Formats: sequence, structure tokens, C-alpha cells
Amino acid sequence: MHKNSFFYKLRALDDGAYDVLFEKRRYLFRKSTKLNGKLIKFYAEELGGSNFISGNYYVTRAGDLLKPCEMPAEKVVTFVEKMKPV
Repeated sequence: MHKNSFFYKLRALDDGAYDVLFEKRRYLFRKSTKLNGKLIKFYAEELGGSNFISGNYYVTRAGDLLKPCEMPAEKVVTFVEKMKPV
């Protein structure tokens, strides 16, 4: 998973909070990098709705690992790849 658009887009974002659009809906996206870049935590909540995206991305010697929170990994990857800053 290390060499795909999901990883590069996630790494390119500065830590903090952003308004983003995904499928014509607005979300507040938050990103926090910890452990010298070895852990990326992210969470997005739909503004005015009930949808959310949440996950942790680990960079390890054995390989990178996406751990979504209570949702399929595909949903998380699609959101990060297709979201657009407002």
C-alpha cells in the first residue's frame, strides 16, 4: 500500500483540520502525525450529516498498514483519494 495515491495524498496533507468535499458533501477532515511520521491518525465527519471516515496508518519496517475504524478499508481509501479541499 506504500506506493499509491492514498498514501501520497495522506502524507502530503499538513497536520490540522480542513474543510473538504467528497461526493458533493462537505466534511471536516482532521489529520495528526505522530511517532516521527510512523503513525498518521485521521478522522472526517460529514457536516450536516451522519457519515464519518476514521483510520490510522502505520509505517513499519515490515510494511505499511492501514487500520480503518469500524468500516471497510476500501471506504477509507476511496474517501482520501477523492476528497478535494474547499
